[in-house]
Amino acid sequence: MSENEKMPPVPRFRRAGLVWALGLGSAFGPFAIDMYLPAFPTMAAEFAVPVGTIQFTLAVFLCGLAAGQMVWGTLADRIGRRAPLLAGCLLFTLASILCAVTPSIEGLILARFVMGLGGSAGSVVTRAIVRDLYESAEAARFYAMLMLIGGLAPIIAPILGSLLLEWVGWRVIFAVIAGIGALSFLLSWAMVPESLAPERRVRRSWAGVVQGYGTVLSRRAFLVPALALSSTFGILFSYITSSSVVFITVYGVAATHFGLLFGAIALVLYLGAVANRWLLARRPASWLLPRATGLTLLAALGLVGCAWSGLGGFPLFFALLLVSLSSLGLVFPIATAMAMQPFAAAAGTASALLGILQFLVAALAGALSGLIQDGTARPLAVQIALFALATWLLLRRVR
Repeated sequence: MSENEKMPPVPRFRRAGLVWALGLGSAFGPFAIDMYLPAFPTMAAEFAVPVGTIQFTLAVFLCGLAAGQMVWGTLADRIGRRAPLLAGCLLFTLASILCAVTPSIEGLILARFVMGLGGSAGSVVTRAIVRDLYESAEAARFYAMLMLIGGLAPIIAPILGSLLLEWVGWRVIFAVIAGIGALSFLLSWAMVPESLAPERRVRRSWAGVVQGYGTVLSRRAFLVPALALSSTFGILFSYITSSSVVFITVYGVAATHFGLLFGAIALVLYLGAVANRWLLARRPASWLLPRATGLTLLAALGLVGCAWSGLGGFPLFFALLLVSLSSLGLVFPIATAMAMQPFAAAAGTASALLGILQFLVAALAGALSGLIQDGTARPLAVQIALFALATWLLLRRVR
């Protein structure tokens, strides 16, 4: 089989199972991040540490997600896609159990890093499998279907986390996350085929592996959409990091309403993915992408004006934030498909680099949010606008 040959089409009855298995695995990050956000103060009190120490467990998780991309991407190209995916699901599950039972903050920090390492397989291997099975247009539609499933996680997770915290305590939150990991393992075992034939696997020394990453990075067809996609992650994680401070402290939103507002924005992202699949069946990506990124930029500039002037108060600020984030559901699957399209056998390497760039920018956005926070909504609005401008400029360079 040559590099560009595809596997036979996945039968319809298995395609649904494949979507659910890969969609659940790619949602590890949102579940592991959003579900325990409401528990930060309670966890800090139990471990007798500042809330900032609990926030550090989120940064450690993101570092694990970034580091794991290279591990699983390399393995996915060397030994195939299925084994790394199953191993990552299992590691994520075991680390979640450790988070639920650990008696110390040090144990929690370690477990969260390992959780990130395992969880990263759900995204990096998933992208490689989709690249193996589908060409560009169909791949974008499949990524959109994955977002329909993965997009439920940030809607459900903060609300479910709040309920579990109130009813049974924060440790059960991690037990539920472990159950999600176990379900993903079982679905992947039953439904995900090995999509990389032995003759297409990459057998290289570690020096060759590093060279392979350099080769992928040198491809403009990868780098430009990958950086644009990473900029959209900057938009998203600027919001995730600062939303509770801006909503509750700046605008006086009740803490009990925060989960509902957070879920509402996640629902908008979800609807963007729904619209993506519908629009891609009727319009080419070259028509859709500039309009989606242009809408994000215009709304982000309006957000800056609203934050600086105070015009419209929280209702207008929230509405503009909704619009700024809604188009991300359109951009994510298209930019992902564009970045992955030039690669077949090296799809694991390309997917790993894509994930590394995304989570490095996410970590940068989170760190920047803390550094420039001034007790107003202006830093969040400016960050979103800058990342939106970068996305728009980068995607104008895509041919």
